[in-house]
Amino acid sequence: MSATIRRVEYFYATVKDQPGAAYSLLSALAETGVNLLAFSAVPSGPAGTQLVLFPESSGQLTRAAGKAGLALEGPEHAILVQGDDRLGVLVDIHRKLFEAKISVYASHGVTDGKGHFGYVVYVRSARIEEVARALGI
Repeated sequence: MSATIRRVEYFYATVKDQPGAAYSLLSALAETGVNLLAFSAVPSGPAGTQLVLFPESSGQLTRAAGKAGLALEGPEHAILVQGDDRLGVLVDIHRKLFEAKISVYASHGVTDGKGHFGYVVYVRSARIEEVARALGI
């Protein structure tokens, strides 16, 4: 498999579900130079949205959030896989986790339409070392 697999930290903030909520957060982070490796937004209750941030630098994100008065939860741990897209690439990752008896409780993936993919695998933080060994990182 031609892919880079690495551990990443992520943080999340729950905001009111309203137009511009993600825009405001992402704009503030971009203005302070925070680079995100991944981003996700999912519903949280009847009127909330959970914004999930995967920063290149956790310290830079937490400093920027503190200055902006944004309450972040985390860090939590996940795996980020990036590489060449091919049929069955996710099967290889999940086979290794299955063989190690590790449960994936969430994941997100996307291709760029040009032969590459990105995939975030959420696992229990207490098992991150086992996950790293199973995936050879």
